[in-house]
Amino acid sequence: MATAKKNNFIAADLEWAESKLLEWKDYYDSHPYGTLLDRMDYKETKNGGMMRTVVATIEQQQKALRDTLKEYFSLLEIVDRLREKEEEKTKYRGDEDDESIF
Repeated sequence: MATAKKNNFIAADLEWAESKLLEWKDYYDSHPYGTLLDRMDYKETKNGGMMRTVVATIEQQQKALRDTLKEYFSLLEIVDRLREKEEEKTKYRGDEDDESIF
C-alpha cells in the first residue's frame, strides 16, 4: 500500500495561503454589499453599433462575495492546521535559544 507523500514545504504553503487570505479579505472589504450596482458595459453588435449590456448583476456580485467569504474561512482553517504543523516541527527539533539544556 502506498503512503501519502509528506509535505516538506509547509512554510512556503503557509506563506502563500496567508497572502491569499489577505487578498480575499481586502477584496471583500472593498466591495460592501450596500454599494453594489449592476456593472454595465458596451458590447458591439453585428452591425457595428454599440449596445449597453449588463456584465454582472447585483445578485451575481453578492453571490461572488459570499463564495469568497466561504473560501476565506475554509482557507483560514487550513492555515491554522499548517501553523500547528509548523509549531510541531519546531517543538520536535528543539528550540535553539532554550537554555534549559545547560
